[in-house]
Amino acid sequence: MKAGRFKQWAVGVAAMALPVLAFAQAADPKPWQLNMGRGVTAQSVNAYEAHMMALWICVAIGILVFGAMAVAMFKFRHSKGAVADKDFTHSTKLEIIWTVVPVVLLVAMAFPATSKLIKMYDTRQSQMTVKVTGYQWMWKYDYLGQNVSFTSRLDRKSDQLRQAKRTVTKADHEHYLLDVDNVLVLPTDTKIRFVITADDVIHAWWVPALGWKQDAIPGIVNEAWTEIKEPGVYRGQCAELCGKDHGFMPIVVRAVPKAEYQQWLAEQKAKNAPAAAPAAPAAPAEAAPAPATAGTPNTDATAAPAVAG
Repeated sequence: MKAGRFKQWAVGVAAMALPVLAFAQAADPKPWQLNMGRGVTAQSVNAYEAHMMALWICVAIGILVFGAMAVAMFKFRHSKGAVADKDFTHSTKLEIIWTVVPVVLLVAMAFPATSKLIKMYDTRQSQMTVKVTGYQWMWKYDYLGQNVSFTSRLDRKSDQLRQAKRTVTKADHEHYLLDVDNVLVLPTDTKIRFVITADDVIHAWWVPALGWKQDAIPGIVNEAWTEIKEPGVYRGQCAELCGKDHGFMPIVVRAVPKAEYQQWLAEQKAKNAPAAAPAAPAAPAEAAPAPATAGTPNTDATAAPAVAG
């Protein structure tokens, strides 16, 4: 009987410890992932570090509180002859301690969190700007100043599978509902500014690996920035309920080295360049002047010298 209880306690403790033991996960969320991911940008790393600091503080507080409860319940239980103190009076020292300690912890957590939050919204010194516009139900990307723009919507295969009304497995589509026809290509090691808005209803542009989410609101332009450190493909979704096809607005970002990005950008510019105007037909040769006739003076002819009569 005791062995069975011990196993139950062990399973319970293991389940509580899993979030703590699940350190940095992959950039994109995975099934049954317990902890948040470290991501691939400075903002995501800052958010991860702030989260882990708060998590360890909560773990320490939990150990102290539940440990004190366990000691009180087992050491001072009625079966051991413990008697409740009906004349218990509060300790002034304890009151001060459990008031001051939480305040100190909150202040210690607030300073790094505030500084990181300020940096998250500092879009100055950006090297390029991408405008993101949300539509029902797709995204439009404009590379400002580059004459490159395109729409990005759910890929055709995912759209066909979702309308087939059957259970879709990973074998059918590895990235079901998380793939698009045109991916957003961005350079690595580049500070990129985003201006985000919407055309119809409120959307939200969210890629977990980048470490932030920003609402896209009609009539309002929100700002954000990112600097991706690692090349790769990172996926996200619209994070604001925007209509019946809200669940079919995926986002795919492909981060590539700067040289590869410049090559891709040149190809996109070539696609968007206006077609060359057809060459104008050659001008006809200038017609020879007609010979002068009687009664019509030839003004272009050189005047003949006078001949003595």
